[in-house]
Amino acid sequence: MVLVAVFGTALLVAVLLSGLAARTVLSTSFLFLVGGALVSDGFLGLIHITPDSEMVSVTADLALFAVLFTDGMHVSLLKLRANWRNPARALGLGMPLAFVFMALVTHFLVGLDWTTSFLVGAVLAPTDPVFASAIVGRREVPAKLRQLLNVESGINDGLALPIVLILIAAAGPTADSAEASGSKIALELVLGIVFGFALPLLVNWLVRFRLLGAEPKLQPLLPLATGIILYAACHLTHANPYLAAFSAGAVIAHVSPEAKESFEPLGEALAELAKFAALLIFGALLTPQLFGDLSFGGYVAVVLAIVLIRPASLLISLIGTSLSRKEKLVAAWFGPKGFASVVYGLLVLQAGIPQGEEAFTLIAVCIAFSIVAHSSTDVPIARLFHVEDIAGVTGGTPAPRTAKESDHVGT
Repeated sequence: MVLVAVFGTALLVAVLLSGLAARTVLSTSFLFLVGGALVSDGFLGLIHITPDSEMVSVTADLALFAVLFTDGMHVSLLKLRANWRNPARALGLGMPLAFVFMALVTHFLVGLDWTTSFLVGAVLAPTDPVFASAIVGRREVPAKLRQLLNVESGINDGLALPIVLILIAAAGPTADSAEASGSKIALELVLGIVFGFALPLLVNWLVRFRLLGAEPKLQPLLPLATGIILYAACHLTHANPYLAAFSAGAVIAHVSPEAKESFEPLGEALAELAKFAALLIFGALLTPQLFGDLSFGGYVAVVLAIVLIRPASLLISLIGTSLSRKEKLVAAWFGPKGFASVVYGLLVLQAGIPQGEEAFTLIAVCIAFSIVAHSSTDVPIARLFHVEDIAGVTGGTPAPRTAKESDHVGT
């Protein structure tokens, strides 16, 4: 109950401060991260959470599933087909470059073996637009820049996941066993995609029967029921739940726009709650000992990841595009190591690989630094594009800064 009380208090504080956060360098995500750290064993000692706790893995698993499910619903296939070139460059060239550069820096500065170094690179490759919400959600910001950040961050989680799983298997203690074989991982990924497509299509088919259908006030629960069944089916069959979630969200948005529209407010609220819970628990793992365990070379690698590797990789990928210099620089800066990296880092820690703890320490510190750096700079940079109404309202209580209305792919 202490953890529930802490979460409720953190949620109340975050909501009360959300208006201030929307106009300043604060962010609600940062508040949950700091709140988790303050109540952990490293400071006040109100809650006791270790990286191998089942609560950590379950919360992260549920949160990432919820986030990817709602993110998938934001994928507009028509708009993506019409404006794919810049995001394709970021995903096809910028992301692999960041992946390789981070692996090189990790190997030579931190001293991890090559497999684990590439694993760190894969975990830190995905980005998250939540910490750039004042940028991606504002109409004053050029549409090409908003779309680039949205599409890149919406798809790169799914692209990185197979690589993360394969590298975990390759680096793990059972790397040579059949259970860790590439064919098994491939089967899990394929099953996840199949379930993600099949279940929403089945539900959509059932709804069209004359005697079936949801009354208006219950319509938001139809996608929710689909998501719950999908989550359970994936875990019962060992199909990959994350690819299933993203695929299912995209299918629902494509075949049943009315279901997506009715579910959107509820889905966004549930995804935000799940994300806040996971950030609180992740923050509880950020103890002084963890920061003390990272070597000087590790801190250099963290700084390089944020201020050099991501910016340089994306700038290279955008050479020759129609984006202005200012737009390229903003896109290059906003490459925060987001929520997917939190979950993938926990997967690394719990996989039992020889250098897993060292890798997680580097990943965790990098994510923490990234949240601070990027969530505290989106408002000042938004003002460069003459965004004055940062909070999204004119008068009254501003909307929370992390509202996912800012994360629509293709807006």
